[in-house]
Amino acid sequence: MGIVQNQAFKNTIITYLGFGIGAINILFLFTHFLDDDYHGLVAFVLSTSNIMMPLFALGVHNAIIKFYSSFKTRNSINSFLTLMLLLPLLVIVPVGLIGYFSFDFISSLLSEENSIIKDYVWLIFIAAICFSYFEVFYSWAKVQMQSVFGNFMKEVFHRIGVMLLFFSIYMKWLNVEQFIHAVVIIYIIRAVIMMLYAFSVKRPVLKFGKIPNLSSIIKYTLLIIIAGSVANIILEIDKFMIGQFIEIEMVAYYGVAIYIATVIGVPARSMHQITNPVTAVLLNNNDKPALNTLYKKSSINLFIISGLIFLCIVLNINELYRIIPVQFSGALFVVFLVSLAKLYDNLLGNNNAILFNSDYYRVVLVLGVVLAILTVILNVLLIPEYGINGAALATFISIVVYNTAKLLFVYYKFKMTPFTSHTAKTLVLIFILIAVFYFWDFSFHPIINIALKSILISLSYVFVVFKLNLSEDITAILKKYIRKK
Repeated sequence: MGIVQNQAFKNTIITYLGFGIGAINILFLFTHFLDDDYHGLVAFVLSTSNIMMPLFALGVHNAIIKFYSSFKTRNSINSFLTLMLLLPLLVIVPVGLIGYFSFDFISSLLSEENSIIKDYVWLIFIAAICFSYFEVFYSWAKVQMQSVFGNFMKEVFHRIGVMLLFFSIYMKWLNVEQFIHAVVIIYIIRAVIMMLYAFSVKRPVLKFGKIPNLSSIIKYTLLIIIAGSVANIILEIDKFMIGQFIEIEMVAYYGVAIYIATVIGVPARSMHQITNPVTAVLLNNNDKPALNTLYKKSSINLFIISGLIFLCIVLNINELYRIIPVQFSGALFVVFLVSLAKLYDNLLGNNNAILFNSDYYRVVLVLGVVLAILTVILNVLLIPEYGINGAALATFISIVVYNTAKLLFVYYKFKMTPFTSHTAKTLVLIFILIAVFYFWDFSFHPIINIALKSILISLSYVFVVFKLNLSEDITAILKKYIRKK
C-alpha cells in the first residue's frame, strides 16, 4: 500500500486544489461573467464531448492499464503501445468525415430546442478528441506508476486556464464567443503537454511486430467502449438531455449543483489513478488475498474521507447558496441526491478497477448497457415533468442500481465484499452528526458560518474516527501528524 498511499495522498491534494479553483470558476466567475445561456452552453459542449470520449478513445486507455503488465519483452511492449496510439484514429477519422459532410443536419438536430448551440457543435468534436487522447497518454504514464503529474493536468491545469480566460474577459481582451473557443484551445494544449510528459516517462518506439494475445486485446478495447460509455452516459447524459428538453440556462443551474456534489467524488478520483494499475497487477498475478485487502482498505478510507465532505456539503448547502445568484438556489434537491450517489460511489472502493481489469468485464458491460438505457428513459420521462430535479432523480436511481449490481457481482465472482464493522460505525457517525448539526446555524456572514460549522463538524468527525480507529491508514497519518506537532 506504500505507493498507493503516497501517490493517492498527492493526487488527493492536487485534485482538491483543482476543485477549489474550479469552485471559484463555477460558483463565482461563470455566474458573474457569462449570461446563464452561455454558461449552460459551455456545460453542454463539454458534457457532450465527455459522452463521446469513450467511443473516440476506443477503450485504449483501459486496455493499456489492463494488458501492459502482461507483456514481458521489449518488442511486445513496443508493438502493443504502437497499436494503442493508432487505434483511436479508426473511429476519429471516419466520425470526422461523417461530421464534415453532415454538419448542417447534425447541428440543426442538436440546436432544435436551443438555437445558441448551432454555431458551436464542431467544438464538441474537437474537445472529444482532446479528452480521448489525454486519457490515452495519462494511462501511458500510469502504467509506469507515475500518476501525479497527469492528475495535475487532469484536475488543475485547465481550471487555471479557464480562470485566466475570465481575467481576459475582465480586461476586455476576449469577448464571450472567443472565450468559448479558447476553453477548447486550453484542452488542446493540455493534451499536447500530457503527450510530451508521457513520452518522456516511456519513450515511444514505433514497432509493428506480432502482439501476443492480440484478439483478446481487440475484443477488450471494443467491449470496454460500452463500459466507458455507460459510465459517461450516467454522469453526463443529464446535462445533454436538459439542453434538449428545456431551456439551456437550466444546464447552468444544474451544472453548478452537480459540481458541488462532485467534490465528494474527489478522493475516489485521486485514489483510482494509482489503485487501477495496482489492481490490474494483482489480478494478473492472481493475488486474491492482497486484492481483498486493497478492496477493503480502499473502501473504508474513501468512505471516511468522502463522509466528512458529504457532511460539510449537506450541512452548509443553504449558506452556500446565499452567496451565489438566487436563481441557482432552486437546485438544492439536486445537490442532496447527487451527493448521496457520490457517497455510495466512494463506498465501493476499487470495485470498478476489479471489474474492468478482470475476465468478467463482459457481463458487467451487458448490465451497464441495460442501465444506460434505463438512465436515458428516466431522463426522458422525468426532465419534462420535473426539470432539473427530475434529471437528478434519474441520475440517483441509475447510480444506485448500477453500483449495487457491481457490488453483488464482485461478491458472487470473487467472494469479496468491501464492508467491515468499521463501515457500519462510520455510517452511524455520519447520521449522528447530521442530526446534531443540521439545525445548528450561526448568524454571521455565510462564508464565516460555513467556515465555523465546517471546523466544528471536522473536529468532531476526525476525533471519533481517530478514537475508534476506523481506518488503520488514516489513524497512522493522524498519529504521524500529531507526533510532528
